[in-house]
Amino acid sequence: MPLEIIRNDITKVSADAIVNTANPEVTYGAGVDSSIYIAAGAEELLAERAKIGPMTPGSAAVTPAFKLDAKYIIHTIGPVWRGGDYGEAETVAACYRKSLALAKEKACESVAFPLIATGTYGFPKDLALRIAISEIGAFLLENDMTVYIVVYDKDSFVLSGKLFNDITEYINEADVEESKFYETQEYRRRVYGQSTLILNEPPHYLYPAVGGRPESLDEYDETDDAVFSAITLDEAEGLSVEELLKQKGPTFQEHLFRLIDRKGLKDSEVYKRANIDRKHFSKIKNNVDYNPSKRTALAFAVALELSLDEALDLLGRAGMTLSRSSEFDIIMEYCLENHITDIMEINCILFEYEQPLLGA
Repeated sequence: MPLEIIRNDITKVSADAIVNTANPEVTYGAGVDSSIYIAAGAEELLAERAKIGPMTPGSAAVTPAFKLDAKYIIHTIGPVWRGGDYGEAETVAACYRKSLALAKEKACESVAFPLIATGTYGFPKDLALRIAISEIGAFLLENDMTVYIVVYDKDSFVLSGKLFNDITEYINEADVEESKFYETQEYRRRVYGQSTLILNEPPHYLYPAVGGRPESLDEYDETDDAVFSAITLDEAEGLSVEELLKQKGPTFQEHLFRLIDRKGLKDSEVYKRANIDRKHFSKIKNNVDYNPSKRTALAFAVALELSLDEALDLLGRAGMTLSRSSEFDIIMEYCLENHITDIMEINCILFEYEQPLLGA
């Protein structure tokens, strides 16, 4: 996936470029800066750094990576935190932008960042995370590169207090035994009556705008977007498996690309918003029987800004749903219900709760 958040020592990450929050003078200090110099070979790296000379906050420069498992070290100068009224946030944003520009200039396919200036410089970690996600996200919408945010331990990664508290409360209030009944036969019978079996109900957002969900099957206004089949339970009992299979509706892949077309989006917009690389997206596009993982299906739901019901419909076409017995599913339900449509922000939330990230 284009953006990954990983827990590791940045000196042990394999990437084309490693970003260092450097000392503005030709020396190295404590924390990540010291670790990178020692791991790369302090004497050789310091000699290269001397060729650059003193640097100012918000600037970036590149040297060879020497003994690191990388081609380059990008040195960027973060600000000392002085309360936030001295342009510190803008300086950190500039560090990310200029570092990414250098990585692109050097034709890097991957780059690993720490949370810039959050160590000895004291920049607040939650604000640093928001800036990193914003700048990296904007870059990835226009460029193909794998970007890692590397955090050393759990204390190095902090969500905003309100968001963390809201999600924790949402999880705590969820009944772990409760199962969603969206798009189930029980739900459909409540809508259409006990005698009706819906084999391929169109999603609710294809119903006529006026009047919403039809009260009976006859009121449905068919469109080209979905095949709509409904038979009675008695009729179903008399059909063979082959006859029932003829009622099969659009696959996940078919429905996904109908959604993309309906929203008037370019393929590149969608796979970048979904944190999915171009090669994987091409595989999906060329395989009508493609069966996604839940993480990939939900990544597309987020990229397309689907509502909870719409996302459940998309999941259902891949044979999946959301369950109240899964913390991952509860977090995704929270994000969909609260219209959180930035996949980078969602992945930060999932990372905080030690859940798998969205994308492929």
